[in-house]
Amino acid sequence: MKAGSDKLLVPGFLMPGDTIGIVAPSSPFDMENFRRGVAVLEDMGFHVHAPEGLFKKSAYLAGSDSHRARMVNLLFSNAKIKGIVCARGGFGAMRILSLLNYEIIIKNPKFFIGFSDISAILSALYTRCGLITFHGPMVSSLGRATQRTKDALRSALLGDKKIEIRLKSGVTIQSGATRGPVIGGNLTTLVHLMGTPFMPSFKGHILFLEDRGEAAYRIDRMLTQMKMAGCFDGILGLALGYFNARNRMHEIFKIVAHVFTGLNIPILAGFDVGHGRTNLTLPLGLPAALDADAHVLQYS
Repeated sequence: MKAGSDKLLVPGFLMPGDTIGIVAPSSPFDMENFRRGVAVLEDMGFHVHAPEGLFKKSAYLAGSDSHRARMVNLLFSNAKIKGIVCARGGFGAMRILSLLNYEIIIKNPKFFIGFSDISAILSALYTRCGLITFHGPMVSSLGRATQRTKDALRSALLGDKKIEIRLKSGVTIQSGATRGPVIGGNLTTLVHLMGTPFMPSFKGHILFLEDRGEAAYRIDRMLTQMKMAGCFDGILGLALGYFNARNRMHEIFKIVAHVFTGLNIPILAGFDVGHGRTNLTLPLGLPAALDADAHVLQYS
């Protein structure tokens, strides 16, 4: 069950021919990458709606805060839109959290997909609405994504099979198995939600974390701050995705082992989720079984 609410909203699966709306809640995006991503969604059998105003730019943002929030609200309120995929991350999502119309979103639950900076919105939708969201690829990265990435996204949208990720080269940091709803996303973004009303509680959840190119000491600092703030109290397990630091991943594993010392939870690293060419789709808020020894995360 979601943090801070007694009701979970599960969006309906899509069907071929349904319309997916594109939104840019953070930074502007490259047009050629955008076109390639749209072509991928169309090849999957979906219609794509690019609303007027999608291509606005304001320095490092895709338009003003009010504009970006309005775009999100409009897509949720549009009954013809069955799912929403973000165009790009970057920065800016947290600036619009107080401007989103959560009443409209609760009345119109639908697929909402993104990662990286979009983790702020994924967390807010879960915390405020109880909406199951999806940590997955965005339009600007789909054109160069692997086939596994595309297949995983399409399968999640259609709901044609249960989601199961078995790691061929997983790393067991702490042994064990557990079961609970998955929560989390980009580490840096989640740290910056601390102290705000949009920070979710991780208690009773399997926590998933990923990040991009952060130095080992910065990951240490962020995890240590979250531990000191009590963010990890009561978590059931930990799953780690890409950190884009393969030549020093052993350092990150040592940091994680140190920070989570004393917590008797399974910790499994090596998920192809996050800032890599392969970025598998993870539902956030749905229950799953994590087995750190068998190297598997399996949703019900």
